[in-house]
Amino acid sequence: MDRLAQLALHSTAAVKAPPAPAHPLDPLSPLEIESVSKIVKAKYQSKTINFNTVTLREPIKRAYYEWKEKNGPLPPRLAYYVIVADGDSGVHEGVVDIGAQQLVEFKHSDGVQPILTPSDLQRTEEIIRNDPEVQRQCEISGVPRDCMHQIYCDAWTIGYDERWGASKRLQQALMYWRSDEDVSQYSHPLDFCPIVDMNAGKVLYIDVPQRRRKVSRHKHSSFHPKHIEEKFGTKENPTGFRQDNFPINITQPEGVSFNLQGNVMDWSNFSFHIGFNYREGIILSDMTYNSHGKVRPLFHRISLCEMVVPYGCPDFPHQRKHALDIGEYGAGNCTNPLSLGCDCKGVIHYMDAHFVAKNGDASTVRNAICIHEEDDGLLFKHSDFRDDFQTTVTTRGKKLIISQIFTAANYEYCIYWILRQDGTIKLEVRLTGILNTYICGDNEDIGPWGTKVYPNVNAHNHQHLFSLRLHPRIDGDNNSAGTSDAKSSPHPTGSSQNMYGNAFYCEKNTFKTVKDSLTNFESATARTWDMYNPNSVHPYSGKPATYKLVSTFCSPLLAQEGSLVRKRAPWSAYSTEVVPYVDDATGYGRLYPSGDHVAQWSGDGMRGIRKWIGDGSDNVENTDIVMFHTFGITHFPAPEDFPVMPTEIFDLQLRPRNLHLENPVLDVKPSYAKTTSEVKAGSKGYDTCSLNVDKTSRLAFESKDCLQDIPQQLLDLGLQWTTKECVDIDEGLDKTRVCLLDPGATIDLTPADKSKFDYFVFGGILGQHPKIDRTGILRKKYGFAGRRLGELQMTTDTAIRTTQRIIETGVKFDDIKFLDYPEIKYNKYESTEMPFRYIVDSNGEPILPEGMLELIKHDAEQSIDDLLLE
Repeated sequence: MDRLAQLALHSTAAVKAPPAPAHPLDPLSPLEIESVSKIVKAKYQSKTINFNTVTLREPIKRAYYEWKEKNGPLPPRLAYYVIVADGDSGVHEGVVDIGAQQLVEFKHSDGVQPILTPSDLQRTEEIIRNDPEVQRQCEISGVPRDCMHQIYCDAWTIGYDERWGASKRLQQALMYWRSDEDVSQYSHPLDFCPIVDMNAGKVLYIDVPQRRRKVSRHKHSSFHPKHIEEKFGTKENPTGFRQDNFPINITQPEGVSFNLQGNVMDWSNFSFHIGFNYREGIILSDMTYNSHGKVRPLFHRISLCEMVVPYGCPDFPHQRKHALDIGEYGAGNCTNPLSLGCDCKGVIHYMDAHFVAKNGDASTVRNAICIHEEDDGLLFKHSDFRDDFQTTVTTRGKKLIISQIFTAANYEYCIYWILRQDGTIKLEVRLTGILNTYICGDNEDIGPWGTKVYPNVNAHNHQHLFSLRLHPRIDGDNNSAGTSDAKSSPHPTGSSQNMYGNAFYCEKNTFKTVKDSLTNFESATARTWDMYNPNSVHPYSGKPATYKLVSTFCSPLLAQEGSLVRKRAPWSAYSTEVVPYVDDATGYGRLYPSGDHVAQWSGDGMRGIRKWIGDGSDNVENTDIVMFHTFGITHFPAPEDFPVMPTEIFDLQLRPRNLHLENPVLDVKPSYAKTTSEVKAGSKGYDTCSLNVDKTSRLAFESKDCLQDIPQQLLDLGLQWTTKECVDIDEGLDKTRVCLLDPGATIDLTPADKSKFDYFVFGGILGQHPKIDRTGILRKKYGFAGRRLGELQMTTDTAIRTTQRIIETGVKFDDIKFLDYPEIKYNKYESTEMPFRYIVDSNGEPILPEGMLELIKHDAEQSIDDLLLE
């Protein structure tokens, strides 16, 4: 845990405010958190307090855009805090003006309980292990008192229990036994449930079932490597792991395509701010798209604002299992530190997250947010059948991914915000982790409410429902929303309006009031939802600039009307709710649909989305609106989900419609393009593939001895290598248009050579012992004109890159920045000096060939002549 030095608590000197961040939406820095905690401690110095939350109080929308777009004043830097004070029920909460270094709001809120923090969960386990009655119940379950170190619990918020209401800060402890600390406890659940009073630090009550069940003594089912070796290992394969699972690498030899200034991201015409807080985790704000010089506002704010995981077993006390994980624990509080090459793969940029500890210190989760790019497959393509598909355009896309992973007790939630170059915004959720389990007897009938996934292990049916908060700002603040449904023509076959019976259309309905917006997904009509600006009309279609919400994973909440979970998660009753945005401090943006304090809320009263809906009469047409969208899945467990669950994936998309004049990615460089006239003329057209841009793709089952890096155009014409010889070049090729990159040449390559040559050939790829001078063979056999790339030896990879820059971009050789014989460190203690010349990247680092570092590290005794330009 990373902490800054704690500020003095009782200083009487003037307090200097911590430096303001570069952007008013930036999360609080560690210094700001500790500055706030000092002010709060001074306010409550007569009390013993524990900090629960210190987070940014975002500026109201109006003040933000006055600063951003109208050169107005910087909004005040505010922080919201929640503390728990010994002896006081409920919470103390308020707002600190960091710049002014003073409290501007504070109050004692009784009858509510704060969000649970990871330290609260750990403390619960300590409390139950030391409780005599819990120890007695463990003995009844078959675990001796002297084995309490083998007892574990998942501390869940109690939801709501009418026996205590919200008067005490309670958690329910779901109990398990582990035979040792390295196995998974979920294959050995216990049958009783302690209720822990967190403020008192003791077990308040224990719920015990009428039918008792002894803990199972079946072997623990686990998933760590040593257990896989025990389970599947053989003499031929002692590890037990699959032997055909070869690595896939993601390379970006010229660096990433995104630019991050602080927390502001610019990528492929998108611009937006990346925020993060204890509750919602990742927040995307102030999102725009630059459409050929015109910056189009899209969304003010997008986040996951709530979720609920209701379980379907009707037996007491399982009705309490319906965690609202974002409101009761926090996607930010529970976020994981991510690992390079494991949680994220490729060329990665990480962002840390900062929180407050119980004592007011700042704590940091390293690598809380992962940012990287991936190949996105075909962006668009078309070929003409009239010339056997030679007339074609093929353009590949890339995608930007901003992700986090948070752990809520047994489950991991992998959250991926994905942006595509065409303006699509995708949210992908991957569920993994471990099923919540409960004990069952050997021959017990568990009914239809769950599945036996292991001996004596019952996994209950459940749902994972999320609330996505969308605050559109499409071409301005005043927006509307509505449904789009695919409908058959109402006119019968044979009628003048539908003579042949084939007519269908898109039926659009605009939400005029909040009540109109309470809609559900309709699979029969392929329903989607529109957010649009009725004042911004497309010049061709005559339709408004729109973002379409495409979401088919819309499981309805299955708990019935009057159930506790339906009362506590009222937003889950519909697929959409649209409410007016309230732009003042009292409304605080209408962020959380189950209310500010979710833990132990009974679900009664007017708060959150229920309050915002009201009588449903508020106008939501052509005004500032917020849409809440419920999506998710229903999970009926199966043995394949145990002992750890393969990722279950569901997603949704926001797609631009009638926003751009035409396809917005026409300006993305194609991979291959050839017109009909170029096909007829025998011209090469536009072909980045043949210039060795893609040096990693190859045929899956070709001989490993074959050369992979010859330009595709030359391969098509008949030039092929084996490890021993060069086969004749097709006589139809004009050899005067081929340039051989030859260290023995006397003329240097210049941009003027672009008009002289169509093909550029490189001689050295695969090393031989003894070596083969392939460049010499080509020079002798074909008499290709040679060009030199300076005097110093370089790898083929560097030679190709150098040639591309000279020929494609017109850069002179002397203007290319090289690094000669760099020292490469491949771990903390070892390094090596490379014997070649390399092009440097924007950070001044050498761009190495794919696999070079691994070759040095793992096969240092073998020659690396195979990477030389011969």
